[in-house]
Amino acid sequence: MKYVMSLDQGTTSSRCIIFDINGKIVSCAQKEFRQIYPKSGWVEHNPDEIYSSQVSVAAEALALMGATAQDIECIGITNQRETTILWDKNTGEPIYNAIVWQCRRTSDYIEKIKADNMSNVITDKTGLVPDPYFSATKIMWILDNVEGAREKAQRGDLLFGTVDCYLIWKLTGGKVHATDCTNASRTMLYNIYKNEWDSELLEYFNIPKAILPQVKLSSDDFGTTGVLGSDIKICGVAGDQQAALFGQCCFEKGEGKNTYGTGCFLLTNTGNKPIKSKNGLVTTIACGIDGEITYALEGSVFVAGAAIQWLRDELGLISKASETEEIALSVADTNGVTVVPAFTGLGAPYWNPYARGIITGISRGTGKAHIVRSTLESLAFQSYDLITAMENDIGEKISVLKVDGGASANTFLMQFQADVLNAVVKRPSCIETTAMGAAFLAGLYCGFWKSRQEIKSLINYSNEFIPQISGEQRSSLIQRWAEAISLIK
Repeated sequence: MKYVMSLDQGTTSSRCIIFDINGKIVSCAQKEFRQIYPKSGWVEHNPDEIYSSQVSVAAEALALMGATAQDIECIGITNQRETTILWDKNTGEPIYNAIVWQCRRTSDYIEKIKADNMSNVITDKTGLVPDPYFSATKIMWILDNVEGAREKAQRGDLLFGTVDCYLIWKLTGGKVHATDCTNASRTMLYNIYKNEWDSELLEYFNIPKAILPQVKLSSDDFGTTGVLGSDIKICGVAGDQQAALFGQCCFEKGEGKNTYGTGCFLLTNTGNKPIKSKNGLVTTIACGIDGEITYALEGSVFVAGAAIQWLRDELGLISKASETEEIALSVADTNGVTVVPAFTGLGAPYWNPYARGIITGISRGTGKAHIVRSTLESLAFQSYDLITAMENDIGEKISVLKVDGGASANTFLMQFQADVLNAVVKRPSCIETTAMGAAFLAGLYCGFWKSRQEIKSLINYSNEFIPQISGEQRSSLIQRWAEAISLIK
């Protein structure tokens, strides 16, 4: 029997999940890596740690099931998006740490974009709202601040890539410098209407085209790797949120999902024509497969699961994420406490890179459980803001929300999300839809699965959460959140 390997390179950990022909997980390995915070609002990763952790979990996942590389039909890759790496084309060495999507260091660049009246130009070409979130200003920062970087780039001795691209280059021994259209669409340099790197934007940002990767479809030939002992084809690549959309089988226009990971990411399939948001969302490429490009509307929350890590690592209120559900249920409500975890600014629909987190409503009676519960609730409230914007853009109520990601395993959170939205929340039996989406993209390309209809039959929704609170309660909760947000907008 053959299997499909999915390399899921996330913001806080690298994972490898191996799937069988029925879409079932047969092996999984995970390894966290360092988060580097040089200054307030700055976030970095060591690219070597990203790569080594990814290869090690791939080897571990094979060993756990007693398999070898010869048992793997193909590899799919999904990755944290926008995170920016520049490396020496000749030595393969990164010239600086990876600047992570959460990093706010380039906020001043965004102010200059606005002053230059380039915001609308960028949005009209890329579908994105100018923000430090995206890759372009991160590339500029490295070229401007690392000694000799710009000269190397101009000589053609530097390469840029998002994390998928860097992994592909390393896995193929430097033979393939390529990314897929979903990741390219997150750089603020890619024209999503013409499906090409945009020369006007490259000139404005002063970024040499020679450092950019080739852009392929999401289900395509990305070369072969032999690092696991035998050659395996890499046949599928997508940014993590687009991979999750595909893994949830949101193939039709109007179908969408929300992923509760390090951040929260809501995507809705808009078909083969992009829709421009009027409510603070971004237009992006959802997938490239069978020669066709599909688009999506997306809203991004920068801090979701990362807020749970904050409870564990910085506040010491929990020892592991799974404790939060029991703690939250130990109190009837938050006792008026509202946590807004804007640690690295506010994403959609506010787009405020200077915002920082606050806790409101603290009293002498505030305890650990109230802060934990309110932190969990903040994930649902931030998602509520995204979904309200999405409903306004598409002109209809979202009555069913498909969910995935690590925090979607928290039953308290999912029920609270259904209550706040006044919508049904559906959680699949396998919440690893990001890794599954990358596996599906790879497996479809190499013929492991024959059609999208076949893989759709593999998805089972085992849990549904129905709204249980009154309209008055809902309005009161939303009002409390709105008041807290208004303090930092």
